Amino acid sequence: MSSVNSWTKVAAGARLVLGAAAKQTVDEASIVAKRATNHGIELGYKARQTAAASQSILAQNMNEVMMRRNKDAFSTDSQEAVRKNNPYESQLRKQQEQQNQEDLNGSSNSSESVPDIPNPYLLHAEQPMATPSPTETKAAGGEKYDDISTTSSASQFDQSMSSNENQIRQPQEDQPQEEIPALLKEGRSIPSSRFGRAAGFASLGFGLAMGTASELASRLVSSERRGSSVIATDANADRLAATLCRMRGAALKMGQMLSIQDESLLPPALLKALKQVRQGADAMPNHQLAKQLTSQLGSDWRDKFESFEDLPFAAASIGQVHRATIKDETTGEIRNVCVKVQYPGVANSIESDLRNLAMLVTMTGLAPRGLFIENVIRVGRDELKVECNYLNEMANQKAFKALVANDPVLQANNFSVPDVVESLTTEQILVTDFAPGGTIDKVSHLDQEERNRIGRSILYLTMKELFEWRLMQTDPNWGNFLYDVGTNTTSLIDFGATREYDKKFVDGYLRIVWANANRDEETLMEMSRKMGFLTGEENEAMLHAHKMSGFTVGEPFWENEPFDFKGSQISTRMGEHTSVFLKHRLTPPPEEVYTLHRKLAGAYMLCIKLNAIVESRDMLETIVSKHVFEDGLPHPIHD
Repeated sequence: MSSVNSWTKVAAGARLVLGAAAKQTVDEASIVAKRATNHGIELGYKARQTAAASQSILAQNMNEVMMRRNKDAFSTDSQEAVRKNNPYESQLRKQQEQQNQEDLNGSSNSSESVPDIPNPYLLHAEQPMATPSPTETKAAGGEKYDDISTTSSASQFDQSMSSNENQIRQPQEDQPQEEIPALLKEGRSIPSSRFGRAAGFASLGFGLAMGTASELASRLVSSERRGSSVIATDANADRLAATLCRMRGAALKMGQMLSIQDESLLPPALLKALKQVRQGADAMPNHQLAKQLTSQLGSDWRDKFESFEDLPFAAASIGQVHRATIKDETTGEIRNVCVKVQYPGVANSIESDLRNLAMLVTMTGLAPRGLFIENVIRVGRDELKVECNYLNEMANQKAFKALVANDPVLQANNFSVPDVVESLTTEQILVTDFAPGGTIDKVSHLDQEERNRIGRSILYLTMKELFEWRLMQTDPNWGNFLYDVGTNTTSLIDFGATREYDKKFVDGYLRIVWANANRDEETLMEMSRKMGFLTGEENEAMLHAHKMSGFTVGEPFWENEPFDFKGSQISTRMGEHTSVFLKHRLTPPPEEVYTLHRKLAGAYMLCIKLNAIVESRDMLETIVSKHVFEDGLPHPIHD
């Protein structure tokens, strides 16, 4: 009887266990169903949001194509009014005004009849060119040579660098030979029509939507990645990078501009995509290359070169670069040159490309609000419009060459700018002398003294450009500084992103820099409010972050002692301060700062890459001491 009772109790216990298990299963199923429902709602919202951006891109661009085919958004009069004040075209305006004056003087002093109509692609009368014999010989590949540009008017600067730094070091016998990089492979055709480019962005939008849906579906059964963005994933980052690299033009350029933002401000997946973008673009196929060269130089374009390498050795955001040789018109000698060819359609698609990119980035939340992405895109648009005019870049490069040649410190440190071949340069083709050397970030094998010299020279050049020339090449790409280990020569290239700064801005900004160098909080805050960095209504967290970020930037100038850029971890500490801006910044910085801070950050990062230990305060003191302030305030040193 007792055994029966025991089995009865066991059975009852089993029923209780099974009942509890069943209830738990039902509860878990209910939780999973609820989770699925919530994720389904989120999936629908995110997918509709991203798809809507894609549909808007197609609809908006189709309407523009139907209404005004390839007409510009501004009238000719409006464009002319904008160009007169464009800080990126100052050198081109000066050169054109000089040419116009020379033409007037020539016509008033000459009794000749009306001259021939000048070539619209040239800034001077075209000179007869020695007719070269065509050849199929191809030039060897060369070092990376990204885009090319310049700066203007000069003022002498007393040498503040020590005499041993001004000495040109002799090449070392044990230094490794330069590696010649492989030529780029031929890539896919670049979309050149407005609708074709819009379709590319729309395709990206739909791809992001599908990737988002896949990510949400995977989270139904896993909670490992919950809380992170369902759009800013590694898969979507790869889609974004691949599309930007294929589209080239404004889209790729904007990706490269965003990629040098503080890494702490960007989602990891977006940062990954932009790092891929920063590596460059594919090469355009040969049929597009030939079409571009023919449209700019004529059907006999190949006859104008002694040799021309069909495959480029570098590809950037708006153009790719080829090796070639020409016969010098004066000496008859063979010159090694670089030929930069602009991608088709990029100049006419800047407005639509940036609008499409902004729509996708904003609607998908790929970029944080604190970046003020609309301001970045607006400044990028103005910069890109002039970068696509290689005549403007030629004017910049010529001006910058004169400035560098007349600076005793830069000459003592063997800095140079390649000559431009004007007779072969047009709005979409730029031909310059080939500059030997490798990108300056790849000189870690040099001794400490030489790396210190290079770092100090770059800082000197940066301060010279802003505070004395008031004309700066604002692209910090390390490929724009080529270092030749055989001669210790640093060649400066790529002057498309060059802009002028007005005197009022430079006066105020120099006071801020000097305040940071002296940890002068009162002057820093006062000038920051006057220049528009602060509104005066910020909270304590924002004010503290602004002060500390400024003082951190000023650290290399605090003392008359060498500063260890890498050992100081200055970039890491800057990121800690600037991350506060995302939450508490009330106003975007002045327009000039977007390009200026890009260049300053590049100079600091180069010193970090070189592991340079540099004394800098003496250079800044000389700049401030010689500067003539016109803002009515006391001189920070003399008064």
